[in-house]
Amino acid sequence: MGKYKKEAELLFAAVGASENIEALSHCVTRLRFELRDSSKVNQETIEAIDVVKGVVWQSGQFQIIIGNDVSLLYQDLMELYQPVTSPQLRSEEKVPPFKKMMANLGAIFSPIIPAIICGGLVIGLENIIDSIYFFDQGTHTLAQISPFFLSLAELLKMIGNAVFYFMPIAIVWSIMKKMKGSEILGIVLGITLVSPALLTSYQFGSMKGYPSEVIPAILAGFALVYLERLFRKLSPESISMLVVPFGSLIGAVVLSQFILAPLGSLIGGGLADLLYFLFTSPLSYLTAVLFGGGYMFLVMTGMHHITTLLDLQFISSFGGTMLWPLIALANVAQGSAVLGMIWLQRNEKKHQAVNVPACISCMLGVTEPALFGVNKKYGFPFICAVIGSSCAALFAVHRQIMAASIGVGGLPGIFSILPRFIPSYLIALFIAMGISFMLTLITGKVCLKSVASAFFVSPMEGKLIPLEKVEDQVFSQRLMGDGFAIELDGNAVYAPFDGEVVMTYPTGHAYGIKSQDGQEVLIHIGMDTVALQGKGFTPLVKAGDRIKQGDKLVEVDRAYILHQGKSLVSPIIFTNGQEIALKQSGKIKALQEAIIELKGEENEEL
Repeated sequence: MGKYKKEAELLFAAVGASENIEALSHCVTRLRFELRDSSKVNQETIEAIDVVKGVVWQSGQFQIIIGNDVSLLYQDLMELYQPVTSPQLRSEEKVPPFKKMMANLGAIFSPIIPAIICGGLVIGLENIIDSIYFFDQGTHTLAQISPFFLSLAELLKMIGNAVFYFMPIAIVWSIMKKMKGSEILGIVLGITLVSPALLTSYQFGSMKGYPSEVIPAILAGFALVYLERLFRKLSPESISMLVVPFGSLIGAVVLSQFILAPLGSLIGGGLADLLYFLFTSPLSYLTAVLFGGGYMFLVMTGMHHITTLLDLQFISSFGGTMLWPLIALANVAQGSAVLGMIWLQRNEKKHQAVNVPACISCMLGVTEPALFGVNKKYGFPFICAVIGSSCAALFAVHRQIMAASIGVGGLPGIFSILPRFIPSYLIALFIAMGISFMLTLITGKVCLKSVASAFFVSPMEGKLIPLEKVEDQVFSQRLMGDGFAIELDGNAVYAPFDGEVVMTYPTGHAYGIKSQDGQEVLIHIGMDTVALQGKGFTPLVKAGDRIKQGDKLVEVDRAYILHQGKSLVSPIIFTNGQEIALKQSGKIKALQEAIIELKGEENEEL
C-alpha cells in the first residue's frame, strides 16, 4: 500500500468494510461511497482521521472531503476493497429522485473535470497570446509580432476547442461508465453527435450535429444505457454479441437525432436564455448575491456539479459564461478568509499545518480543504468569505464580466476571462480578497478569543498552581508541554472538553485526551501515584472512548492516596505545544469555565 495506508485502514473499517460498500469512487477532492447501511458508519472516527477535512451525506452518497491527495487515498482504499455483490446485502434506502439525479450528475462530470480544467487553462493562455494588445503601444498582440507565439496560440486553440467542441463524446462515455454499459458504444454515439466529417458527409432528413451541447449528450447517453439493457434482456445469449450492440446503438442514434437531441437542445437553449436574462435584467443584482454568496452552500452539499452543466450550456449558446467568474471569485474569497486565519493563528504551528496548504489549494481553485478544514469549522471565516464573494459578484455582474471557458478556478481563473473583461475582473478579485480578509481579521479577534476561553473547563476541584511550582521537574520545566496544576480537593476528574480518550495508564492515574479541534491534554493525577499500582483510582473510560465535556474520567479515593503519603498536585499539560495562560488563581470548582486562555490563538494579547 501507499502513502495513506494507515488512514485507509481506519477509514475502511469505519464505513463498514467491503460488506457495507456498494460502490466507491472519487472526484477531484472527495471520496464517494454508496453504502448498503448508513447506520454502520462510524462518522466520529472518520472525522478524527487527520486527512479528513469533513463529511457530507448527499444524494444517497456518503462523501468524505480529502483534498488534493484524494486519488492517493483512493488507491490505498481500493487495495482493501473487495466488492460484495450478494443481492440480499443491498440497501433498501430510497433516494428521492432529485437527489439521485444530482448524484448521477456529479458522477458524470467528475471523470471529465481534468479535461475541462486543461481546456479552460489552454484557452486562457491562448487568449493572452492572441487577444491582448501588449505591444507597440497597444496595437499588437504577442502572436502578431512573433511567428513562434502565433504557432503556439494555434496549438493551444486547437486543444482548448477540442475539449469543449467534443464534450458530448466525453459525456456519453462517462454516462456509460457510470451506468456500467459498453463504454465504446458511448464513444461512438458521442461521435455521431459532433463529428464534422459525419455531419458534412452523411446528413439526411433532420439529422444535425450538437457540438459543445451538454443536455442533448446527457439524454442520448441515458437512451443508450437503457436500450442496451433492454436488448440484453430480450436477446438470447447465443446471439447477444450481435444483437445487443447493433440494436442499442442504432436505436440510440435514431432516437437521439430525431427526438432527444433536438429536445435537449431546445431545453438547453431555453435554460441559457433564462440565465442570460437573470444576469442582464433588473434581477441581475439579486442573482449576483444569491449565486455569488450561495455557491459555497452548493459545494457543502455536493450539488455544485449542476453549475458545470449550466456553464457549458451558457458557453455553447453565447460564446462565454457569466457564472464561472462568480465561482472563481467565491474560491478566492474562501481562500482569503483562510489567509486571515493564517495571520490570526500565526503563532500556532498546529493550525498553520492545516491553514497554509488549505489556503494554497483554495487560491488555486480546490476549495474543500479550506471550506471544511478551516472556514466551516470556525464558522465566522465562512460567513466573512460569503460576504466578500457576494460583494465581488455584485461588481462582476454590474460590469457583465464573462469567461470564455471554465475549469480554472481561484486566482488562475483570470486565464478563463475574456480579455476585454480582465481589468474589471482584477477589481472584482481585489474586492473578494480584501473584504473577506479584513472581515476575518476583525471578527476573528472577538470570535477566536471566545472560543479559546470557553472550550476548556476545569477537570477537577481544587487549588490552582502555576506549573513552575510543581515539584516534579519534568512538569515544572515544561519538558512535556505548557500547562498548570490543580491540588485536587474532590473525588473525581472530569473531561475538560469534547473529544476522545487517546491514552489511559494501566494504573489509572494518567489520561491523555484529544479535543475535536486537535488540542491534546495529559491529566496526571498526583505526584508519584504510579507507585500505588492502581489502588485509589477507579477508571471509568478507556482508550478510544468518545467523551463529552463534563463526563467523569476517573473516581479518586482521595483519603487513601493522602494516607499513602502521596501529593494530589495534578498537572494538566497541553502536550501538542500550545502555550496557555491562567486567567485566575486560588480555588476553583470542577467544570468551572474560562480558567485559561490559549496564547497566540487569536492575537498577541492572549
